[in-house]
Amino acid sequence: MWTLNTFPPNPPPPSPKKPLKPKPLLHHSLSKSSHLDEALSLLLKSHPSILPTTPTTNLEAYSHLLHSFITHKSLRHAELLHRHLLHSTPSLLRHPLIKSKLITLYPVCARIESARLVFDEDDDDEPSWTAMVVAFSKNGLHEDSLSLYAGNASWRSDFADSAALKSCSALSAVRLGRAVHARVLKSAREPDQVVLNALVRLYVKCGTLDEALRAFDGMPQRNVVSWNSLLSGFVGRGFFFECLDLLRRMWIESSVGFSWVTLTTVLSACSQITALYKGREVHAQMVKSREEPDIVVLNSLMDMHAKCGVVEYCERVFRGMGSRDLTSWNTMLTCYAIGCAHDALELFDEMVGRGRGGIKPDGVTFVALLSSCAHAGFVDEGRRLFDRMDVEFRVRKNVEHFACLVDLLGRAGLIDEAFEVTEKMPMRPGGSVWGSLLNSCRLHGDVELGEIAAKRLFEIEPNNAGNYVLFSNMFAREKMWEEAKKVRVAMEEKGLKKEVGRSWVQVGSGIHSFVAGGGVSFRSSLEYKRVWEELVESMEREGYVPDTDVVLHDVDEGTKAEWVCGHSERIAVVFGLVNSGDGIPIRIMKNLRVCDNCHNVMKVVSKVTRRLIVMRDTNRFHHFRNGACSCGDFW
Repeated sequence: MWTLNTFPPNPPPPSPKKPLKPKPLLHHSLSKSSHLDEALSLLLKSHPSILPTTPTTNLEAYSHLLHSFITHKSLRHAELLHRHLLHSTPSLLRHPLIKSKLITLYPVCARIESARLVFDEDDDDEPSWTAMVVAFSKNGLHEDSLSLYAGNASWRSDFADSAALKSCSALSAVRLGRAVHARVLKSAREPDQVVLNALVRLYVKCGTLDEALRAFDGMPQRNVVSWNSLLSGFVGRGFFFECLDLLRRMWIESSVGFSWVTLTTVLSACSQITALYKGREVHAQMVKSREEPDIVVLNSLMDMHAKCGVVEYCERVFRGMGSRDLTSWNTMLTCYAIGCAHDALELFDEMVGRGRGGIKPDGVTFVALLSSCAHAGFVDEGRRLFDRMDVEFRVRKNVEHFACLVDLLGRAGLIDEAFEVTEKMPMRPGGSVWGSLLNSCRLHGDVELGEIAAKRLFEIEPNNAGNYVLFSNMFAREKMWEEAKKVRVAMEEKGLKKEVGRSWVQVGSGIHSFVAGGGVSFRSSLEYKRVWEELVESMEREGYVPDTDVVLHDVDEGTKAEWVCGHSERIAVVFGLVNSGDGIPIRIMKNLRVCDNCHNVMKVVSKVTRRLIVMRDTNRFHHFRNGACSCGDFW
């Protein structure tokens, strides 16, 4: 019991309460869930208990909402909020965060001029400056982007640097790109991965691969985009072997893995140099992957097998695809065009569905079909397809289609009809048209019409040495040596040189190159002499006699026979026989058309060695098997 002299005990101190986590603002949640109307309405009409009116909270709220508008590309909501700020809180419009968001948003909605109005070049505002540099670059205003970037040398941001480098790439402005690179290097802050990747892409696009490689090697770390940029650069500039070397380095040095873009790029390189075994290594990586390959990489895989002449594998990939696009069908048709004309025509019927609403063909489809008919001598089928293009399928004919028709008729010996096509074309005949006609005149000995075609060719392509060679060969084939000599003299006076015959043969994972008359060390080896002597004896037993008529020069028979034996494809096939096991196919690529004599040699060699020999020349594929060629001697 208490008395007057006593006091109640002190109450225990209250237990400390845990600080409450701030609940997310309701308008922020709505904007994140795509309810933009509700979010904007709530923000503009909110009660202080829901949205305190302190400047900091307002700034955060508007920033979140603008970010949502950018994500959803909502111009209508952005303009409503912009007008509201103009009338209620104009000071917020001058804040760098809000300004930069608006500058980013308007170009995303294709309103670059509205972004210009928000931006004020006199403001000392780095976020807005960065946003404007990026906006100009993304909207294709590359000169404006670089002008603004260069106008303020005191600022540097990774976003602005990468945007400026992308603009330099788009303009192929390597000198400006080097200036941006120097600005990045002078900065105390290290550039991020995006900037470094943009540097590599810039030098790749401008064709300065040495600088691209230096920038690549100087990276502290690389991601898959870095590797893809350099790989695509090598392929785009024709450095296919370097691309394959870089892929090997990527697999050894890198732990980032690969993307489908990586494999698509490498498969393109394999296609160009018929590197079948390397392409199959890439295919193995696709099979090992846990992800389903996309349709682009599968199309590239088909194209690789097609360019390597492996029709059955191309078919296997095509038939195994879950879905196909127009490129898939066109790739398969192009594969058949190298010697399977019947298959190409059947596949086309399947493609268009015979009136049941199939895939709509395009111009590439008909180039493949007409080429297929030309190489097979299917004149009537080719004519019908040419007529059906615009009438039935609404595909506009271009110069390439007329060149295919001229080639189709000319190869079949219908030279006058082919010439009539060139005279009645609705557009001016290009070099491909006259080149097809000249080649047909060479094949069939029509010198008079050949001279007309050559004259037109020289007007259109005066510096194309191949046209002069073709013209000279036409005269030489008819034993008109003086005329052939005059053409060669004209070439020399113009400083034009005939392309040297070169062949590549794949043995294992390596690709070996030989030029006409070259390979001296190999041809001097005991292995070469032994195999060549055995081949000559076997070919003579088969009745083979060298055809020196293919030597289109007025020299003695002994010299002609020696020159024929030095053709690059012959050296390549012997190299393949020496360095590969029995029964292994020999795959050769040649940069010129295979001559008649070498074509006959390959047929006999395939018979006496019981080897499949696959040769890809500038015209088509030749599959030599058991003494016959897939082209039926029509190429």
